[in-house]
Amino acid sequence: MTDWSKLSDAHGSAEGVPALLDRFEADPRGVWSELMDRLWPMLDTAFSASFAALPRFAEIAADRNPEERRWVLFAAGPIVACARRSVDGVAARAVYSSQIAELSRLTEECLRLPLEMEDYVGLLQAGLAFEDVEVWDEHLDNLAQGEYEVDCPYCGVNLFIVMGADGFFSCSDDYALGVVEKTPLRPTAPAELEGLAKRLHHQALADGQPALAQRVPYLFGQAACTDCGTVFSVADRVVANATPSW
Repeated sequence: MTDWSKLSDAHGSAEGVPALLDRFEADPRGVWSELMDRLWPMLDTAFSASFAALPRFAEIAADRNPEERRWVLFAAGPIVACARRSVDGVAARAVYSSQIAELSRLTEECLRLPLEMEDYVGLLQAGLAFEDVEVWDEHLDNLAQGEYEVDCPYCGVNLFIVMGADGFFSCSDDYALGVVEKTPLRPTAPAELEGLAKRLHHQALADGQPALAQRVPYLFGQAACTDCGTVFSVADRVVANATPSW
């Protein structure tokens, strides 16, 4: 039995979390924002109460059909992604490994539904968190947004990597403000994708997400700096910019 009074959340004592989880179970979408304000308020930090809530998330998710489950997964995924940043989190991954595995399985079921790209990528990202896939369990959602910001590995200039309705290019100026210099991205041929890139591409196609599948080869392809001309791997720069210096 969890003694929530000995746990903490963003507001201090976690005594109120069980009641909040009860409300979340009754209305996941309506209570999601309030719950995450307590358990995951700073986008990269979770608390002892956040990890203790994982078994309850698994129970709530299992009791819902795939169409109603995603808000539970959207809550659990970011918390699990934060686990590697603390001793409590690393321990929680081990203690709740069976519940995290169940959340992973339930996520796979949801991905087969007809979903908007943003929701689909959000679920993909949660699934990667449950599998402990670093970086992409927190930065895959930019693929749905169609933009990453990285720095050039040679001259250090900040670059926009654009993949989507506005085209597939890199630039160092805000392309939304008008005409700017753009350099076309260089996608990897789908047949040459490997590892996670290959998996994401195949899964997007299998799940009826062709627009997303089109973006994957660009994310795992190359870009050129519009300032100095250096060619670099887009994915490598996303990883480099996402890796904390500590």
